[in-house]
Amino acid sequence: MKVELISIGDELLIGQTINTNASWLGEKLSRIGASIEFGTTIQDNRVHMLDAFSRAMNRADVVLVTGGLGPTKDDFTKDVICEYFNTELIRDEEILATVKKFFEERNRPFLDVNVFQADIPAISTPLPNAHGTAPGIWIENEGKVFVSMPGVPYEMKYMVEESVIPRLKERFNSNELYYR
Repeated sequence: MKVELISIGDELLIGQTINTNASWLGEKLSRIGASIEFGTTIQDNRVHMLDAFSRAMNRADVVLVTGGLGPTKDDFTKDVICEYFNTELIRDEEILATVKKFFEERNRPFLDVNVFQADIPAISTPLPNAHGTAPGIWIENEGKVFVSMPGVPYEMKYMVEESVIPRLKERFNSNELYYR
């Protein structure tokens, strides 16, 4: 299982935030037999994302993307994923109910901008996020797996442990511990 990690966020490149996600992912994935072959960090930039997605999908079996799934205007990763895979965003009513419940349980106002968290690429399977509002995105295309997750570490870690690793182990028949 050849894996490429893509980290998206201007804050990672300017030193505002340390990219702990890549090292954590590398450790977790190597334990299930994955070969982490490339890691790329890019700006919140459409052209850079498309280029990184294309390169990664050409050389890896699994592409794991972190960052850019929030409700703010610079979080447009889902739109670029749709452009790359030639699909569209659809509103998932189950996710919308989960997002509304997230705010309700915390006694926080549900803003219109949060509705967009329920929009996912039509060809994807959503990955639950028990610690935030942005679901992960799982896409299988031409025998490869593309996963996009929030960049917030505790949200991403939950998804990896509860959804991504179990699915990868099943998809690639990988149960062994593996260290180089």
